[in-house]
Amino acid sequence: MTVPLPSIIDLRNRGTDGKCAYMGNSVLEKLAARAPVMKSVSLPRGRHRLHAMPTSTGYEIRADSSYELNGRLRGHTPFTVLQHTVSGAGNLQYERRRFRIRPGDTMLLIVPHNHRYWVEDGGRWEFFWISMSGQEAVRIHRTIQAVTGPVLRLREETIEHIADCSLRLIEGAGETAGAASAVAYEAAVALYDDVFSSPAPNSEYDENAAVRHVVAHILANLDKELSVAELAEIGGLSRAHFSRLFTASEGISPASFVRQERMRRAARLLTGHPHLPAKEIAGMTGFDDPNYFAKVFRRFFGTSPTEFRNSGLDATGMSVRRRRRLSCSDEAKDTVRLLLQK
Repeated sequence: MTVPLPSIIDLRNRGTDGKCAYMGNSVLEKLAARAPVMKSVSLPRGRHRLHAMPTSTGYEIRADSSYELNGRLRGHTPFTVLQHTVSGAGNLQYERRRFRIRPGDTMLLIVPHNHRYWVEDGGRWEFFWISMSGQEAVRIHRTIQAVTGPVLRLREETIEHIADCSLRLIEGAGETAGAASAVAYEAAVALYDDVFSSPAPNSEYDENAAVRHVVAHILANLDKELSVAELAEIGGLSRAHFSRLFTASEGISPASFVRQERMRRAARLLTGHPHLPAKEIAGMTGFDDPNYFAKVFRRFFGTSPTEFRNSGLDATGMSVRRRRRLSCSDEAKDTVRLLLQK
């Protein structure tokens, strides 16, 4: 005998003991009433590529261990996954950390990356999601993730808003590229507003959150000067204390982190925009002097920006064959490893 799985409508009055995260929510109920449902958004590319596009959305109840997704096995084109747990629970392995994703938790993941999420034998996971691609969508979500990590607790009105975006896409709101992009951007900005509407760090603010706030600032301002003194001020900490905290949190000094992220952005721009001159990429990654940019790039990757662009490398790393042939410094090898992990 097959026992039907309860949905949010059945569970909405059971409290917050892992059964369900909500006491009735009109948009979620409408979405749940369509479960299981998945809508893929596939539109012909126009002359101009939009920078926030939904790729899929839906509402599922998974109760079998065959549900497992690996962020390293989903291609090389960057996209994001925003997945909110309604009831039940799932598992997330994110680099070396493991999370139990419970009702009310929202996962924010960027692919490709070293993570996987799954349902264990005998488990049950009810959730809805929106996936999106595009340079701006990935940038916004990367900025958020730098502050929050991969698991968030959002306000109920934010969940309602994102669920509404999902429902509209399912009901056909994204039939044109512009309309679909508008819905994706709306969902991304709703998430952004939820996370960054809190006060900036101050002397009483959690120090780990202060570091995350600084990381987000760095990622959003790689084209600007980013001195350690300025970053310490943004974190609300003394320079010495900030440097110690940052190094303990990120594993490298603030200056090294800035340089690493400038190089990661440069690598993505070189491979993703083949007609963009290296001189412009230098300016977009915070280097006034293109010659100095090329020198730093070679120090990291063991090759010049032009050679990097022409060698078939991509922003997530390089082929094993090419890595073996390329003579890199130890710092370059560390950077390649980081590129492969993130």
